[in-house]
Amino acid sequence: MDILNGLNAKQKEAVTTIDSHLRIVAGAGSGKTRVITTRIAYLIMEKHVAPYRILAITFTNKAANEMKERVETILGVKNSGVLLSTIHSLCVRILREEIRYFDYPRNFVILDGDDQKSILKDIYKKHEIEVKSAPYGQSLGYISNNKTNLIGAGKAYDMANYEHEKLLATIYLDYEKKLNDMQALDFDDLLLFVYRLFQENIEVREKWQRRYDYIHVDEFQDVDMIQYGIVRYLCGPSCILCVVGDPDQTIYTWRGAKVDIIMNFKKDFKGCKSIVLNENYRSTKTILQAANSLIKHNEYRIDKDLFTANEDDNKISFYESQDEAHEALWIAKKIISLHKEGVPYHQIAILYRSNYLSRNLEKVLLDGNIPYRIYGSVKFFERAEIKDALSYLRLMITDNKSMGELAIKRILNVPKRGAGPKTMETMDILAESHDHDYFETIRLHPIAKGKTQQNIDRFVDLILKYRKETETLAISIIIRKLLEESGYFKMLEDANEMDRLDNINELIHDIENYEENNPEGTLDDYLQMIALYTDTQDEGLNESVQLMSVHSAKGLEFDCVFVYSVAEGIFPNERSVNEGGKHALEEERRLAYVAFTRARKRLFLTTSVGLSYITGRMKTTSRFVKELGDDVLNKEGEIFQGYKAKKDDGIQRTSSSSMPKSTRKNSLRKGDLIHHDAFGDGVVIKINDGVAQIAFDKKFGIKKLAANHHMLHKK
Repeated sequence: MDILNGLNAKQKEAVTTIDSHLRIVAGAGSGKTRVITTRIAYLIMEKHVAPYRILAITFTNKAANEMKERVETILGVKNSGVLLSTIHSLCVRILREEIRYFDYPRNFVILDGDDQKSILKDIYKKHEIEVKSAPYGQSLGYISNNKTNLIGAGKAYDMANYEHEKLLATIYLDYEKKLNDMQALDFDDLLLFVYRLFQENIEVREKWQRRYDYIHVDEFQDVDMIQYGIVRYLCGPSCILCVVGDPDQTIYTWRGAKVDIIMNFKKDFKGCKSIVLNENYRSTKTILQAANSLIKHNEYRIDKDLFTANEDDNKISFYESQDEAHEALWIAKKIISLHKEGVPYHQIAILYRSNYLSRNLEKVLLDGNIPYRIYGSVKFFERAEIKDALSYLRLMITDNKSMGELAIKRILNVPKRGAGPKTMETMDILAESHDHDYFETIRLHPIAKGKTQQNIDRFVDLILKYRKETETLAISIIIRKLLEESGYFKMLEDANEMDRLDNINELIHDIENYEENNPEGTLDDYLQMIALYTDTQDEGLNESVQLMSVHSAKGLEFDCVFVYSVAEGIFPNERSVNEGGKHALEEERRLAYVAFTRARKRLFLTTSVGLSYITGRMKTTSRFVKELGDDVLNKEGEIFQGYKAKKDDGIQRTSSSSMPKSTRKNSLRKGDLIHHDAFGDGVVIKINDGVAQIAFDKKFGIKKLAANHHMLHKK
């Protein structure tokens, strides 16, 4: 059997180059897994290298198992003897032999996520820390970030500058003490202990260097400095190292990956050869032409142009809508059409830059009875911060006892007010003995002492204050004021929970849309509508449209891919670019490159005009769309075809001259009297960058709206 059959020229070169260190720059869909597994088989079958002298490192169990199966298929044997392992599994293997160097037993304990949370529960109980003030995920993320940057618990505590950071550092100190007492290691420790072992113990390092003649590392663009350090220590003077990755797909720098590692590999390993795999077996010519055009705008990269022999029938669809609702609706209708044409739901994916963007999509998919699955995240209305915000709103309803009970129990101590389990138990007893609902119980009866009771009294006063305003203030104004005055926004800001803040702002945006489309709607009506979206069953998840962030889509592929909300400030993400400058912009572009190259056959890009509630400005098309080139795009939608969106989801053709006077650009000025179809009369108090700030009646307050919004009319 000729194991090189079916490989292209570059793939064959990558398989047979075994006399020097090798960097394989593998473009998206270029068959890198086949190259690695064939290379391993070639070493064994053609060059008679002993299987146990070969090591291949991956970063997921799925990838390791896939490689193992492919190698065994080529060799025609089970248990080939090659060590194909994740980096963590390799470190466990090393530590089982060598951990006595640290005075740990060989049967040391490895903590999984549940074990870590169990330890945190005890620490939280000891320090009376409420989970909602420092979620377990946040604490574990803080600990992990410090560990991977070689910052110990003591140093982290000394470096902490503000109260919440001091709290996290205290948790870190106790967490490390507990692990040391248990002689247990978490997943970060597995890497750190091996790194320290090889760094400090030359004898052990040389012992492991003598074990392998050939080392392969997959997804090399995503390694961090600790992982790279372990690989370098493992690679002895006579060992050949082969790394495979794509700098254009480095999208995890926020968790430690450094694109410099693969870019500078030839400097670290003198005499290294570099081979570029650029024939793509996944996508169409048009998709690849667009991806090539996009990524060329990055300066810090290894130049390559992907090409394919795949047939191509379709341009990339670019749809621009008058508003977000119709953007999501268009996607839902297109999915229904694709499914009728025979595309399975599970071969359709909707990708977005940030998780808060799923809200509009989830609603239209539910309305259209389209099964969907949120991959790697939680459905919008099930996210903790959304449930918290809705609980504050539910306390505005005075005639639903059970709703109030659930809301009180959820948010009485969010933000932290000192109300622990004993306080909650006292509230339960008093509510039952006096036959009061829970809000009346805390209004009429003290349930705690000292500062805690003062905090609860302030909470009660806040709820009473805005209950009086429900007839005169808009729901969107009430929820914003509740979250501001309760300290909820500050809690998220202090914890740097920017994604959760984005989710809250998206909820407020949803409420504003509801108010606009239902001017007579009540708070109770809105909450009942939301209940319909949350009371759904996950059925047939194997045959569902996949919704996910672009980061979660790495390594996946689908027949049809929608990339939603490709607008400036959203994708690329404005916050990331502001914080990281040019390097962050290049990573955002790499992220778009990854998104677009997930598509096998059809790629759809969508956006909408109007005000972005995240950036506070009018939305404009992302530079990434413009960088693709007009020749690959099929532009469609209201903007391109002269349509105007209507509230009834119908599309009415109109010419620009027949559009209402109020929708023309720059038609409003400060001081203009206007009428809004939903909010009534108002006065323009400010115009900036196409956004009008308008003061309406007290019920609706001051709102920011697109100056050319079709529901605005000058008086």
